[in-house]
Amino acid sequence: MTVLVTGGTGFVGRFVVEALLRQGRAVRVMGRTAPPGGLFSGPVGFVQGSLDPDRDLSSAFDGVTHLVHAAFDHVPGRYRGGEGDDPKTFRRRNLDGSVALFEAAKRAGAGRTVFLSSRAVYGVQLPGADLAEHMEPHPDTLYGEVKLAAERALTAMSDDGFRGISLRVTGVYGPPAPRRPHKWSDLFDDYLAGRPVAPRRATEVHGDDAAAAVLAALDAPEPPPVLNVSDIVLDRHDLLAIVQAATGSPHPLPPRSGEPVNAMDCALLRSLGWRPGGTELLEHTVRAML
Repeated sequence: MTVLVTGGTGFVGRFVVEALLRQGRAVRVMGRTAPPGGLFSGPVGFVQGSLDPDRDLSSAFDGVTHLVHAAFDHVPGRYRGGEGDDPKTFRRRNLDGSVALFEAAKRAGAGRTVFLSSRAVYGVQLPGADLAEHMEPHPDTLYGEVKLAAERALTAMSDDGFRGISLRVTGVYGPPAPRRPHKWSDLFDDYLAGRPVAPRRATEVHGDDAAAAVLAALDAPEPPPVLNVSDIVLDRHDLLAIVQAATGSPHPLPPRSGEPVNAMDCALLRSLGWRPGGTELLEHTVRAML
């Protein structure tokens, strides 16, 4: 098996590449520039490419059996709202470019494609209702609209010789690459400096568990076309309680959020053997990042 990973040097993509390497699989990363030395724990091939629907990417799939599409073109640091002031180009690259990539994979004979979609496709749902794959999506951002359209295009082109699976991934946390900040760096800095922290609750999953979901989708004999990927509902009060206990900070914790959260039903993914790390993995990871 040779797996081509787009966006493999990104935050989530790096977890996917490392999970594949740990299983001894051959990995090729596609991106604009080659990954810096030492980014990965083992040898990784590289092919230059981007989300350009007019670009011929057929050579990128020489010898490739599986595709993991984790690349996304956006304003740095932003996904929702990542179109900035150029929604047309945002849609062209992330939707048209993704569809062109799926088509190239199918033409080349890559038998399975896993697409990293987002919980943003659900958009506005009943407050507090669990999000399940059978629900009608109502994306309320361009980001969610583009992810949903790419999902549907991948499902439509799936057949007996080509299977596409879309993973609706929630917010991902975990240790960053060397010399890069983690997703909660600013939040931790604010708390430890005694600055006010606004209450918030959100769904989260560790990068290793997101990568394990990718592996499950790659390996399952008959995976569903869409799978939710989420682990815990996390309140900032509880997150910063771990920081407080680890550092001895005297600052008070923010109040718990009273806003309802749409948790994600991951029964379909669990039926494939997926088991996330829960609060134990969260606490271990936060302490290590501190």
